[in-house]
Amino acid sequence: MRGTDHGGQQRAPGPLAGLRVVELGNFIAAPSAGRLMADLGADVVKVERPVGGDELRRWRLHEGDTSLLFRAMNRNKRSLTLDLKHPEGRAVALKLVRRSDIVLENFRPGTLERWGMSPELMREANPGLVVTRISGYGQTGPYRDRPGFGGVAEAVGGLRQLTGYPDRPPTRVGISLADSVAGLYAVIGSLAALRHRTTTGRGDTVDVALYEAVYSLMESLTPDYDAFAVERERSGSSLPGIAPSNTYRCADGRHVVISGNGDSIFKRLTQVIDRPDLADNPELADNAGRVRHAEELDAAISEWTGRLPYDKVLAHLNDGNIPSGPIFTAAEIATDPHYAARGMLERHRVTVAAGDEPDVAFPGIVPKFTEEPGRTRWLGPELGEHTDAVLAELGIDDERRAALRELGVV
Repeated sequence: MRGTDHGGQQRAPGPLAGLRVVELGNFIAAPSAGRLMADLGADVVKVERPVGGDELRRWRLHEGDTSLLFRAMNRNKRSLTLDLKHPEGRAVALKLVRRSDIVLENFRPGTLERWGMSPELMREANPGLVVTRISGYGQTGPYRDRPGFGGVAEAVGGLRQLTGYPDRPPTRVGISLADSVAGLYAVIGSLAALRHRTTTGRGDTVDVALYEAVYSLMESLTPDYDAFAVERERSGSSLPGIAPSNTYRCADGRHVVISGNGDSIFKRLTQVIDRPDLADNPELADNAGRVRHAEELDAAISEWTGRLPYDKVLAHLNDGNIPSGPIFTAAEIATDPHYAARGMLERHRVTVAAGDEPDVAFPGIVPKFTEEPGRTRWLGPELGEHTDAVLAELGIDDERRAALRELGVV
């Protein structure tokens, strides 16, 4: 089930090689941050419960006992089983903390404190430790103790109110967006804290709230309301205040996305769709005027796309240098030459069920580096696969490891 290098070539270990990270999180948010660091070379030790491990192992499970979602979200990490509720488990965790740079966690606020593992206590063992905490509402404020998953954060952060059509209930995107965005902020915050540590010698605590990660994406939502009493509403596939930019149906029933909202782009678009009269209309010379006539423009574009099949529409738009694109399915992504050329379709042998180990396409590494690229060294590990190795690195011998197993700590 190990990931392999392309062509079997040795590669640089990645720009974060030498960085040590302890991941105490489950599900998506903290693990997504840990995955990004591990992809770029960090040694990420994922701490899981001895029984069951991370619940993500069984999410979207089609066959076998470990989902491909877990394999993708936890690639390049080492799995250490450890019961943090047990004093012996916490003692082992503190040994690990002493030799680490970052601790990632996404428990409800106060959980680490109840376990005797507050950031302050961990920094007594390691003054330079960065503790990055992800929670639904943050470590402070009146909502701090509320449970919060990504779907709730998308609602509280303002995104759900804008997603969908105005005559239907708010909807969600088909991925764990809030968790993934929070993971990105966790990485940014962690690396910024490490940069600060180089001048102070001290670690810091990074506080990432899921709802704030979503809210940070909402552009001018609240300024427009506060200054102009403008309350944005759901607008379907269009983007309010920018035109033309929408999804359009082709003659064969497929859809394309067209973004013709730049002034010069719009003029080129009018030529492609055989409507030069629109370019000559002074009302449509800038975005403000086009927004006032957005329905008319969408109708003109739809009339053109409705006469041609999907591939012809895209070919004409590409020839006209118009930002546009297909709406890909998973099957189309898996066979797309650009994805392949960019290394975004990595094939790895993985156990999906007993006796069944196919080569499966997994997402590649993002971002890319010229000098020290990240790589997939292995997929998400088996539960406790690296427990003995990690404990040995901490100086815990065979006899002591056996005693910890007898206690159910590992």
